Amino acid sequence: VQLQASGGGLVQAGGSLRLSCAASGRTFVGSVMGWFRQAPGTEREFVASISWNSYGTYYADSVKGRFTISRNNAGNMVYLQMNSLKPEDTAVYYCAGPLALRDSNWYYPGPWGQGTLVTVSS
Repeated sequence: VQLQASGGGLVQAGGSLRLSCAASGRTFVGSVMGWFRQAPGTEREFVASISWNSYGTYYADSVKGRFTISRNNAGNMVYLQMNSLKPEDTAVYYCAGPLALRDSNWYYPGPWGQGTLVTVSS
């Protein structure tokens, strides 16, 4: 799957952003998709995932109740609505998929697409 994330930008703490991901390739069909992020000087971390039928969504504890993942299968799109943003949400956000479960964690082996930078000012 080829993945192109967009929608990042600079926002004040408490604000909102909506990230979009355009996916292409046959493996999008039926797959679990997700978002990861990487802040400067840290490892990439899982943010959220969504099943093909959107019934199964999972979130990192740090974003639960603030972020919402969704998808439009007809348009091969995945979204991440981010509300109540905090400075610690500052990172490059990457769309990923198909995901697999490994040791009870969502895993993506790559290749990673181009991420989108989210900067939250205090």
